[in-house]
Amino acid sequence: AAMAARCRLAARFHHIHGTNIRLDASHTQATRVESFANGLCFSQEPLAPGQIFLVEIEEKELGWCGHLRVGLTAHDPQSLEVVPEYSLPDLVNLGDTWVFAITRSHNRVVVEGEEAQARGRPWEPFLLIARVRIPRDTLVGRSRPGRYSHILDDLYKMNVLPATARRSRIGVLYAPQPDGTADMHIVINGEDMGPSARGLPTTRPLYAVIDVFASTKSVRVIPVDYGFPSLQTLCRLVIQKHIVHRLAIDGLDLPPLLKSFCQHE
Repeated sequence: AAMAARCRLAARFHHIHGTNIRLDASHTQATRVESFANGLCFSQEPLAPGQIFLVEIEEKELGWCGHLRVGLTAHDPQSLEVVPEYSLPDLVNLGDTWVFAITRSHNRVVVEGEEAQARGRPWEPFLLIARVRIPRDTLVGRSRPGRYSHILDDLYKMNVLPATARRSRIGVLYAPQPDGTADMHIVINGEDMGPSARGLPTTRPLYAVIDVFASTKSVRVIPVDYGFPSLQTLCRLVIQKHIVHRLAIDGLDLPPLLKSFCQHE
């Protein structure tokens, strides 16, 4: 229960961010309004061990080279005199920061001397990383729901998107190791990319880093329930069950923040 409460609290963006970023009222959507840089965002709270910070790509912008960048930092965003223009290399050069660039091709990291981890079967309900078990269905990006998506949900579960596509879901977490350090893992559409950084300190708070860079224009935080679903999630499921299709949520007489929560799962 404590883990679930902390996860819901951290599933928002920090009020400290790059100069070209605009947050919505819920602090769950970050949009870069100008240029291609100054798009750095952070999690509102430090992450707990094994807690994933998951975002969905909502908007793309043509004409730029490069895509979303994600990672972790031991710097409290409020301690930064100025938010760096770039995560790579500016924020990384401050030290105690690990950032991974997302590309169109496969992002899996294979350490020399180790065998690549076997890709999980797409129908396995949970993603396992160290001792962490995360519901895979929430992690997988799908095409935008259409009029009959409530009938085709099982098909959408198999519709895994490319890493940099709209609706793709990308997350970051750290897994503690026996030596007292941690490995950073990137998860793309339900698949663990492997330990992209090792030796992270577990004695300092670690914040998620999301760089809304270049062709990625807008992202939204996706809350992840661990164990039993939250009351918010149960209410959302009831609302979705009693409408013709999910896009009809716009026409309901509900507060804007509740509509937004019901439209994004």
